[in-house]
Amino acid sequence: MCEVYQRAKGQSGKLELTCPKPFFIGKTLISMMNPLLHLRAGVKYLLSLRKNEWDLSDYPIRFHYFNTSDDESYGRLKPVPWSAQIINWWQMDGLGDTKEAAFADLKAKFQARKEEGGSFPRPGTGLPLEFASTERVSLHEDIAQDFFKRILDMNYAECWISDQSSLGDFHDEESNGHLHRKVWESYRVDISDIEDGNLVKIFERIENR
Repeated sequence: MCEVYQRAKGQSGKLELTCPKPFFIGKTLISMMNPLLHLRAGVKYLLSLRKNEWDLSDYPIRFHYFNTSDDESYGRLKPVPWSAQIINWWQMDGLGDTKEAAFADLKAKFQARKEEGGSFPRPGTGLPLEFASTERVSLHEDIAQDFFKRILDMNYAECWISDQSSLGDFHDEESNGHLHRKVWESYRVDISDIEDGNLVKIFERIENR
């Protein structure tokens, strides 16, 4: 999803790159080049050499506030104003309506990764971006191409989707109802019970109709 929309409430999971917002990418790059961030990362890196296992307190954290104007219409994807990110490990972040809430979200995600046995970079460094799997969706490319043209009015070849992609990633309406109707009119398939709008589930249902 677009980075600015990935910060919507309730969004989680591995990074999705679809239609990135240039202005936000620009701000991110500028922030990453801030020498103070590199200094904080360097200090945490040196301190980390004294131990082999690290807690969240061992990592350098950047808090950022996004000015989300109440006058602008975002639909259901209104951005969350506060983020807390581990410097250089940018994909490990927390979101919230307050600075404290963003940190609590980051702490919960950090702990969840520990419990799952995920790998951790040394403080001050990072890990490669993790992309969601495309194994299942790649099995339905013919249907996907037709679906994107007829239902989403988009060129499938110009999009990047994963096994986690859903209808909600491609519109800002309050629900998927308008697309449910288009799918029924085009394929005579009812997908209204697929609550998460997962595209792989939809493609499988269309193929098995």
